[in-house]
Amino acid sequence: MSRKRFAIELGYAADLHGEDMTKAAIRAVRDAVSRICLCGIVEICGRDRFQDVFVHAEIAVPVPEEVDHEAVLAVIPIGEASLNVTKGGMSVPGIEVPCFAPGVSNIVIACAALTVSIGMEKDGAEIEEA
Repeated sequence: MSRKRFAIELGYAADLHGEDMTKAAIRAVRDAVSRICLCGIVEICGRDRFQDVFVHAEIAVPVPEEVDHEAVLAVIPIGEASLNVTKGGMSVPGIEVPCFAPGVSNIVIACAALTVSIGMEKDGAEIEEA
C-alpha cells in the first residue's frame, strides 16, 4: 500500500514560564490540529472512517532531547502517528514567576508541522506513484 499526502498543517506554541519543551511541543501540535478539517478523507476518498490514516509530526524545539515523545504522540487524535523532534524553535528572555517555575525565566517556543497521509489501494492493487 502506498501513502499519499493529504494535508499539511503548521502549529506554533510556547511555554511562557517553565521552559518545558514537552509542554510547548504538545501545544504546537494541538494548535495545528485545531485548524485542520479532514472531511475530504471521508467525502472525497470515500472512507467510512479514518482507516489507513498516518500522521507524522515534525517538531522543532531548542532542546529536543527534553521532549517526551509519548506525551506528544498522545495528542494526535487520529491515525497511526509518528514523530521526529529536531533542534529549532526559540528560547527568548521572559520573566521569572516563582509560583510557576522557580529560577526559570525563558520563554520556549515550539514549531510543529503535521503531515496527514492516507494509504491508497484500488481494487486490491496498489496505485502507482506518478
